[in-house]
Amino acid sequence: VSENGATTVNAAVQSSAEPLSAAPATSPNGIEHTLANGRVAVHDPAIVEENGVYYLFGTHRRCARSTDMVHWERFDNNLSRDPYALLGDIWQAWPKQDSNPDLLGNTWAPDVIWNKTMGKWCMYLSVNGDQFRSVIVLLTADHVDGDWTYVGPVVYSGFDESNLWNTDVPKVLELEPKTDGTVGYDLTRYLSLKDTRINAIDAAPALCEHGEMWMSFGSWFGGIWMFKLDPETGLRDYSVRYPLVKDSSDPYYGVKVAGGYWNSGEGSYFIRENGWWYLFMSYGWLGRTGGYQIRLFRSKSLLGPYVDQNGNPAISYGEIPDNQERGTGIRLTSSVQWDGGPAELADVEVSQGHNSAIRRSKDGRMFLVYHTRFAERFSEGDDEDYESHVRELLPTSDGWLVAAPYEYRGSVAVAPTGIADITGDYNVVLHDQHTFFNGKQEDDGTYVGINRPTRYTFHEDGRITRGEIVSFFDTPDANLPRSTDGPITCGSWKPLSGAVNGFNCCASDAEIRLDDVTYIARFATLPREIDGKPVMTFSAIGNNVCIWGSQS
Repeated sequence: VSENGATTVNAAVQSSAEPLSAAPATSPNGIEHTLANGRVAVHDPAIVEENGVYYLFGTHRRCARSTDMVHWERFDNNLSRDPYALLGDIWQAWPKQDSNPDLLGNTWAPDVIWNKTMGKWCMYLSVNGDQFRSVIVLLTADHVDGDWTYVGPVVYSGFDESNLWNTDVPKVLELEPKTDGTVGYDLTRYLSLKDTRINAIDAAPALCEHGEMWMSFGSWFGGIWMFKLDPETGLRDYSVRYPLVKDSSDPYYGVKVAGGYWNSGEGSYFIRENGWWYLFMSYGWLGRTGGYQIRLFRSKSLLGPYVDQNGNPAISYGEIPDNQERGTGIRLTSSVQWDGGPAELADVEVSQGHNSAIRRSKDGRMFLVYHTRFAERFSEGDDEDYESHVRELLPTSDGWLVAAPYEYRGSVAVAPTGIADITGDYNVVLHDQHTFFNGKQEDDGTYVGINRPTRYTFHEDGRITRGEIVSFFDTPDANLPRSTDGPITCGSWKPLSGAVNGFNCCASDAEIRLDDVTYIARFATLPREIDGKPVMTFSAIGNNVCIWGSQS
């Protein structure tokens, strides 16, 4: 997904893009936030690679590039310099309204993919309007950093009988105007937030294993949908027809893959590994205290059905109030404060989401890219101090993906060489699906939703213990310890050999049984965030829950 297999001239040499190194992040109200050296603030980041250079594209035409996915610099192109020149006509024709008069704050969440047939980079960009009157448009370029050329609209939302003829909906639905001025078609479902009323945002183009191009899009409310693209034009493939099947497919929006019924869920993204398609979605709301979080599902087909580890479907079949606090979907990351870092509340990630993912061309390793806000980086009326972060994605032996416990800072996960590397004391955190950082504090001053570690010891004999030595006595007077004295055994672990569910295991795979839950883990040495010290870590998944461990 969103990778380039083409051979092109070095974009850094040939492009007209202008560097804007170390540019500060700016909130919608104009407040600037200072970024550390090499950091970048790209909201809703979509990552692509061209000739060993990595590019991020995000909301409000912000873009950045890097040669190592660690040190980023901003750059400019014709889209960021003069969006009205590219998008002014479509803005006037559809999204612009008195309640939403400015294009500059309404260019949202682009994604970019190489179209081999066209020999072009294709950017799918949301031009947002009030009351969901939005449109996803296509821009193309010879090099991924621009300049860009406007091609046309790809999909609309927010239409009704009064404006239907200003869209491509009649073409798709094969409608003809009636002499009495009516549409002659039931548009009720497109006006219902619990049915098919979506916002045409968050495009995610994907190249399936058979070479077909598809694009997902959508948001809260009506869910995430997907239809086929025409590789010759990069636009919708108008030759494909979709039946009307409730919670499954729609003649205009295509195949339903997730969400719906006014439940939170947006920012879909797809990557393929080991015969599975993985769907990432963001539940909650993107504000600092909104509980934004990445949930994971998988399917054997790009079009679904997608389910989580416990078989819960990604598609909603009814209202699920506060679904960001419920158990559907695997939560990949959460707010964590532990010994390895971050040490300060100002650096604790909160509201992590709207991710993309990439498979690096030079070694095939996968990486997760997302934006995050922070627990104590805000001021009155402004909590837009955010950054783009990267973590390595690690496949488990039973066919899931987990995120590395520490942010990627240039060192990939290194597998252990033997049991001796794994044994020792660990701090373990659980990515609780039922809580999130909401800015509220407990009586002791700790924040709700910031997960803190529990200390466990992994023994060479396969035991996992917790806590100090506990002495047991037959009678209070005897005061003689029994032979069972020792720390409390609360689980076990064992290296995996052979295969699990058809997947071959390696030295880094282990089964962890902890508090009556079985997890499949990936052990790896990673540098800690707090000081760069290499330590043994693990990322594990079991019973639909992810946990992280780090040797202390």
